[in-house]
Amino acid sequence: MSESHPTTPQKDMFVDLVNATAQVDLPISDFHPRSQLKVVETQIAKPIVPAIDYHNHLDSTDPEEVLRIMDEVGVEHIVNITMQVGEQAHAQMKRFREASAKRFSTIGWMDWNGHERADFVAVTRDRLRALVDHGAVGIKFWKDFGLVLRDANGALLRIDDERFAPIFEECGSLGLPVMFHTADPSAFFEPIDAHNERYEELAAHPDWGFSSSPIGKRDLLEARNRVIARHPEITFVGAHCAESGEDLAYLAQQMDALPNLMLDISARTPELGRQPYSARAFLIKYADRILFGTDLLPEVEMYRLYYRFLETADEYFDYPSHASRQGRWNIYGVHLPEDVLRKIYRDNALKLLPNLR
Repeated sequence: MSESHPTTPQKDMFVDLVNATAQVDLPISDFHPRSQLKVVETQIAKPIVPAIDYHNHLDSTDPEEVLRIMDEVGVEHIVNITMQVGEQAHAQMKRFREASAKRFSTIGWMDWNGHERADFVAVTRDRLRALVDHGAVGIKFWKDFGLVLRDANGALLRIDDERFAPIFEECGSLGLPVMFHTADPSAFFEPIDAHNERYEELAAHPDWGFSSSPIGKRDLLEARNRVIARHPEITFVGAHCAESGEDLAYLAQQMDALPNLMLDISARTPELGRQPYSARAFLIKYADRILFGTDLLPEVEMYRLYYRFLETADEYFDYPSHASRQGRWNIYGVHLPEDVLRKIYRDNALKLLPNLR
């Protein structure tokens, strides 16, 4: 026979207190915990050297307001990756060039309009020349290439399809660096369920998920890498840590195999900053081939979070992000040496921006 445990007034008061103060069944979207850690908070107002933001999207911004922010946070130059094509792209390039040719450059957006046409390669060559004539300093191939675009028969366009080789050859002839944003974070290729570390982000944006894609992430990256290997005369930039920030060992394999591959760290401090020891070693090892970039609309505090990540040994702080945070974790600073910071912030970008040298 089990013993009974009669309640006491003190216990009843404690239960009442808990019930009165705790919100049961709190929606996870409303859960915004404040860390109780007491840790060092280093403020970095400006980077150790004037920075070049090699990856941003400024089409929707006012150049004068962006220049004000750049001056406040020590950004010397921003490369705008326009998301417009044709005359609209040319107009964006003109708008920023007129605001300040010394402070802004533009990377063009690959125009896939008419890709089903027999003369698409010839048309694309003309488009690339027009971009260069208007001042483009590179061309970007987005993730629609490999994941979304289909041919006239409904088959996905393969990144390594040799029909497109002449397009890359033209980039080489024009001296255009080629940026690839292939695939996406690994979580985007997993089911949007209770095991997905970016569940909140993907639940809010289910169209960002590719778990039902007929081609896997690794297959996409390997197809991209075959293109990079085929064209050693071209400098390629893997946007967002070449979409391998969750697996730095694999990223290192790619860097070793592809000496013409550079990468930017834009929008990947959430991945790098939660593995600070591995990230620091990687950034130091490949310091000559890594570019500073943000992929976030220019804001003072956004830039300063990037500087804090790169320059300090601070622990457990917010990562720079858009409104939809990537996951429920914080990051740690990697405290890079001064010579490495100079390369990442500025020197490496100058290799790709001869107009600034």
